[in-house]
Amino acid sequence: MVTSQGPLQTRRRSFLGLKLHFPDASSSAERVLPAAGGLGKPKDAVESFPGARAHRRAEEAAGPPHPEMARRQDEARVGAPLRAEGGPDAEARLILYHWTHSFSSQKVRLVIAEKALKCEEHDVSLPLSEHNEPWFMRLNSTGEVPVLIHGENIICEATQIIDYLEQTFLDERTPRLMPDKGSMYYPRVQHYRELLDSLPMDAYTHGCILHPELTVDSMIPAYATTRIRSQIGNTESELKKLAEENPDLQEAYIAKQKRLKSKLLDHDNVKYLKKILDELEKVLDQVETELQRRNEETPEEGHQPWLCGESFTLADVSLAVTLHRLKFLGFARRNWGNGKRPNLETYYERVLKRKTFNKVLGHVNNILISAVLPTAFRVAKKRAPKVLGTTLVVGLLAGMGYFAFMLFRRRLGSMILALRPRPNYF
Repeated sequence: MVTSQGPLQTRRRSFLGLKLHFPDASSSAERVLPAAGGLGKPKDAVESFPGARAHRRAEEAAGPPHPEMARRQDEARVGAPLRAEGGPDAEARLILYHWTHSFSSQKVRLVIAEKALKCEEHDVSLPLSEHNEPWFMRLNSTGEVPVLIHGENIICEATQIIDYLEQTFLDERTPRLMPDKGSMYYPRVQHYRELLDSLPMDAYTHGCILHPELTVDSMIPAYATTRIRSQIGNTESELKKLAEENPDLQEAYIAKQKRLKSKLLDHDNVKYLKKILDELEKVLDQVETELQRRNEETPEEGHQPWLCGESFTLADVSLAVTLHRLKFLGFARRNWGNGKRPNLETYYERVLKRKTFNKVLGHVNNILISAVLPTAFRVAKKRAPKVLGTTLVVGLLAGMGYFAFMLFRRRLGSMILALRPRPNYF
């Protein structure tokens, strides 16, 4: 059944009594849904994911829950009603499964912050491979974050989630990030949103890890690069093992394994990486030209429009998060450093001062630290013996504190060298 909500068209399927929203049939992404069973009414099924205990008996009838799902069920809380007028589900609570440092998750979380929506968030740690665990694969068979639950709807994939939020929450006090279709700004915003969202960010991310020689001032230290590279290589065997252990999810795991293998073949190809980095520059050339147009349209001193006009839009969400990721990966100097694309550089500096952006993404120097510390805590909590738990946690904290100090000292040294005058030999 295909349902239409303005420009958003999704394919809905039943999973545990909930409505799942995936891209329409024209999407190249293969969606494999595992067989569902055991959970009954839609309302109860929704409650079982965020953590209500009301459906515990039905879950027991279907089999013992995964320990991680049980933990999340115990920790979840009931959210307050949302400000919205977009339909019968508008007053239901929003629940987002995401990873704080996932590029796609960051876009969704920035939209939620810009629209000032209340949302219950659950971290699904990619470093700990929680997105591959059976409980999450049953929620989204592609095993990818983010996933949004709202009322009886499960929406997967960042673009679909953002469109859903924009079309569902229509209260006049809720900021709109997409102009009306009849507006002169609509095609402009839609063009740049699609252009920026088409960039292969996962290829840039894996590429800079596998080929750090192509980056400058990457925030990923060498030892982390080695660790991440090893983890990427282990994921394929991990998925194979999970497929054997979970027959009902075997098809989903095998499909994910094939997608991963295909991606890694491309991402480890330095010629492919250089090609897509050249294509990235062409996209940023378009953005630089568009920003220059905005400056010419509003020559007043102190007046700074955004990418497509006066308002911060979904195009700005895509651009802001993209630039932040490129900076983290070590592609900033190549694309807007040393006076290259000055409008882009000014735009990024302005974005960094935006309150919602800082709330969701923070400073680029803190990205790695904020990813490592929560992961260390969760490893200690899940795996440490009770007797040694406190000792291990203290040790991990000390190690992470030392790591944070060393990273800060490295960044401070780089800043001092950058400020120090250099002799001119030519």
